Amino acid sequence: MNETAFRVYGGSALHGEIEVQRAKNAILAMIAASIVVEDGETVLREVPEIEDVERACELLRAVGARVHHDRLGKTLRIDASDVRNGRLPADIASQFRGSVLFLAPLQIRLGYVELPGSGGCDIGARKIDFHHRGFARLGANVQYFEDGRTVIDLEGGRFRGTLLYLDLPSHTGTENLMLAAALAEGQTILENASVEPEVVDFGNFLNAMGADIRGLGTSTLVINGVSRLKAISYTPMPDRLVTGTMMAAAAITGGDVTIHNVEPSHLRIVIAKLEQMGADITTNGKSIRVRRPGSQGLNPINIQTHPYPGFPTDLHPCMAALSCLAEGTSYIRERIFDNRYGYVDALLEMGGDILISQSDVCIIKGVERLRPAHISADNIRSGATVLLAALAADGESIIDNVYQIDRGYERIDELLSQLGADITRVSRRPIPQPVW
Repeated sequence: MNETAFRVYGGSALHGEIEVQRAKNAILAMIAASIVVEDGETVLREVPEIEDVERACELLRAVGARVHHDRLGKTLRIDASDVRNGRLPADIASQFRGSVLFLAPLQIRLGYVELPGSGGCDIGARKIDFHHRGFARLGANVQYFEDGRTVIDLEGGRFRGTLLYLDLPSHTGTENLMLAAALAEGQTILENASVEPEVVDFGNFLNAMGADIRGLGTSTLVINGVSRLKAISYTPMPDRLVTGTMMAAAAITGGDVTIHNVEPSHLRIVIAKLEQMGADITTNGKSIRVRRPGSQGLNPINIQTHPYPGFPTDLHPCMAALSCLAEGTSYIRERIFDNRYGYVDALLEMGGDILISQSDVCIIKGVERLRPAHISADNIRSGATVLLAALAADGESIIDNVYQIDRGYERIDELLSQLGADITRVSRRPIPQPVW
């Protein structure tokens, strides 16, 4: 069986103009929510062709929905009228974190859901028991089994409005409980809700379907339950994380790149930090231009991740790649996930000078250059990080396991090629293992 890899010849500045895809973290919630629509066809437009969307579509089909994904037209049509199965297959659900978003809609539709486990990126503890506690407060019965299964039954056939509080403003937790409350009997107040743009976009999607959700963009949501939601056609927001990655690509290569179809207000702190590092950034409506002459060095940076509007944890690894080439020492503190530093070994192999302190601070001393290497992508954002490093390194790098990058980035090799990058997708045969 062949695996896909990227072959990257780095060392060239990126130049040109591109458009970015729509937001994965909004689309996955919308795909799952389509399950609650009993009549009609939910239509999502400008849907990127990424692996996490493919897994979500597979889950939809597994529970009985009819799905048509027009990849050429970037349109996803979902008919959930025949949904009959509340058990999520382990082989699909384990491959991406978005499977957790199927919990609320299946309870609403069928009165139960069985989840074998959730997958996604290995970036530390991302427990979902607070989802379960929220469902319990809304009237569900949660059962845990020794084989790892979780079964949630909705007694009485409908959630009941109540006061909910999230210990952390999780975006998936907010989305799950927001949907549950949208179709609950009575009013729900959700405190410490996520204010991430993708959550707001999902809330706008639900309101367009007929929900009554107030306070979107604030930490307190007031949700008045309705009896049903209707099928609609909707275009999700641009992906700010892909945008941030491409901004970092321009900066690390000393290029000049304009990114269209974006929302600059979602990236204020990312823009500020890149400017601190020496990038020249201008915004014009829905476009962002990032310039850094190759002769101009990068400045060291101090970053601490925090829920939106703080610095996004998903873009912290990209900033680590930039910091490897800064003229001085950078400090990055991860405050959301406890294993976000999975990219460190790959950057060390490429010549980075990185230390994780006893207080869990990533200390990066800038080096003159990074060297090409044969490395692997271990999750979506770490994969983007090693790709950025490969673009900056003089010579040929091979990046294995690009499935992880493809989970969140639509044909990023083609996108970078538009900007002059020398990158190709190649098939690699796994190294045979000896038989003893």
